[in-house]
Amino acid sequence: MGGNSGNNKMTITQVAKKVGVATKTIMRWEHSGKVNLPRRDWRGWRVYYKEDLEKLREFHESLYYLDETV
Repeated sequence: MGGNSGNNKMTITQVAKKVGVATKTIMRWEHSGKVNLPRRDWRGWRVYYKEDLEKLREFHESLYYLDETV
């Protein structure tokens, strides 16, 4: 991936690692409608950007917040 760091594209594996969940967890959130579906590249692979990562982090953090308030 070398010189492509300027485009900020990330794979589901990279995003999952940054959020702290498994890739299957993100897929489950997407399929259940809890988070927006990501864009896809020409191969049909998920492509995430910084704003997608932030939304996933916020959703993940909200799960802990909801759990603490119950």
